[in-house]
This record gives sequence, C-alpha cells and structure tokens, in this order.
Amino acid sequence: MAVCEVCGNDYDMSFEVIAQGARHTFDSFECAIHRMAPVCEHCGCRVIGHGVVVEGHFYCCAHCARHVHDGAAVSDRA
Repeated sequence: MAVCEVCGNDYDMSFEVIAQGARHTFDSFECAIHRMAPVCEHCGCRVIGHGVVVEGHFYCCAHCARHVHDGAAVSDRA
C-alpha cells in the first residue's frame, strides 16, 4: 500500500503519476487533479479539459481568455 500525497489515505489501489521527472502517488483521480491540474488564470478553476493558452497564459475556456485578452481571436477546442 502507498499513501496519497494529497489526502494521506493509505490505500491498496493507489497509483503513481510521473510528470516532468517527479513521481507522485495518489489514491484517486480526484486527488491527482487537485495536485496536478493547472488553474485558470481568470476564474481560478482547475482545468481538466484542453483549456486555452493565450500569450503563454492558461485558461479553462475561450470566454475566460477573452476577459483578460480583450479582442483575442480564441475559441474552445472541440
């Protein structure tokens, strides 16, 4: 068993994620998302889908990106 680095649960079905050379242990996708998903720079929600990048800034959707980058020609990915 391994301990989840987010919630501390010692779980027999935990899993590891290796990202950018760092190894992470989680007991659920919920904890993995909490730790690893990027955060929208406008509304602060966790970006679980594709998201939108404008001028190096990450947003959950085109709507949030347009709020910060007025007139930006962005659209959500489908």
